[in-house]
Amino acid sequence: QLQLVESGGGLVQPGGSLRLSCAASGFTLDYYAIGWFRQAPGKERRVVSCISSSNGSTYYADSVRGRFTISRDNAKNTVYLQMNSLKPEDTAIYYCATDPRTIANMICPRAHAAIWGQGTQVTVSS
Repeated sequence: QLQLVESGGGLVQPGGSLRLSCAASGFTLDYYAIGWFRQAPGKERRVVSCISSSNGSTYYADSVRGRFTISRDNAKNTVYLQMNSLKPEDTAIYYCATDPRTIANMICPRAHAAIWGQGTQVTVSS
């Protein structure tokens, strides 16, 4: 049973930092592309960052590039999203996802076919 559990969200001041964790169970994550997505109230769910299953290639949305860093700790079967210089517009529910049919060189999961975690709330407010 493939399962992802997010944690690490919370309330933070603008300019602050959070580290989100995505813990995988039921599979070994180093064989899978993992992505972070977010959904703000009334908005569509959009990709934030992804990391490949092969050579560690990464993808970042333009809105977070230079502020967020995705990483993977295979020993802990966990993917992280380090978020720095947070802005109010980063407020959203953050979800991690994996593609159960990850292929070679895939960086981002195919969102329409992904397995999703339950999400963790990130609120950036003064």
